[in-house]
Amino acid sequence: MNTGSHYKLYHFIPWTRVKIYKMLLLSIVPTCLFYFLEWKWLAIPWVPVALLGTATAFISGFKNTQTYNRTWEARQIYGAIINNSRAFGIAIRDFIRSDDKAEQANLHKEMMYRHFAWLTALRFQLREVKGWENVKTKSYNREYLKYYKVPEWESSLDEELKFFLTVEELEYILSTKNRATQIIALQSSKLKKMNEESKISDFNFVALENHLKELYDQQGKCERIKNFPYPRQFSSINLYFTNSLCFLLPLGFIGEFSKMTEKFGENIIWLTIPFSVLLGWVFLVLEQIGESTENPFEGNANDIPITQISRNIEIDLREMLGEKDLPAGIQPVNNIIL
Repeated sequence: MNTGSHYKLYHFIPWTRVKIYKMLLLSIVPTCLFYFLEWKWLAIPWVPVALLGTATAFISGFKNTQTYNRTWEARQIYGAIINNSRAFGIAIRDFIRSDDKAEQANLHKEMMYRHFAWLTALRFQLREVKGWENVKTKSYNREYLKYYKVPEWESSLDEELKFFLTVEELEYILSTKNRATQIIALQSSKLKKMNEESKISDFNFVALENHLKELYDQQGKCERIKNFPYPRQFSSINLYFTNSLCFLLPLGFIGEFSKMTEKFGENIIWLTIPFSVLLGWVFLVLEQIGESTENPFEGNANDIPITQISRNIEIDLREMLGEKDLPAGIQPVNNIIL
């Protein structure tokens, strides 16, 4: 997530420079052929270009709206995880009782630390690279990684989980496929045991199990977004429309500027290049921005800051335990925070 007021041009232009090179090539070649070799047939009427531009604008707008909706839904889901985690922490602290205060404190800590393990396992799962994601497959995204780091790619899950789970639990969790799912299952087993030992009343046991159900619901919603890409048919048609428009733009501008040669001279044809580059760049960048918003958990600079959110939840729950030695909050680097 970018925390600045806007992207700086010295970041944005290099990120999109491939599109600029593409439009320069598409506009310089036909303009030179028209001007030097007098290939007059390259000039086409502006009407078909305008019609294609209108269609492209609609499909680009549709894609960007839908990809933004995916990102906003992901943020809402993690907002619900924040609320559910706080409610779960309060319930653990106030529902789990023991005559032995030291044992009670240990039970509270064990349950909350296991919740930290769930947050950790979930974010690592969401940062796994899928075949349709772009952050590691597109050159401009790989280059932009120099401005920030994805924490889940800089460390390992087992190293982070060892602070929150026992050795036996860690070995078991690492042997499973869906680690986050099995951590919540461990939480439920522990709650059942405490209920049988009368450390939790039946009513409070049901309330805590409902909190786990809510966490499962939020996890499932995250997995739905992560494992189901923006439909490829819509992504493909937007790409085809945009590239077709960018190919025809210089030909349309040549047709328009060629009509002005008697009044302004033949050199006016060269205005085709800057106008084509500018307008084509706008459409190509819209396509690239939509692409960068499709997958809100992939590790892109525009992603939901799930690492920061998880750390903030951990800080809140540790304070509920009365801990004073709290981890530091995660701060933006180059206005980007994940």
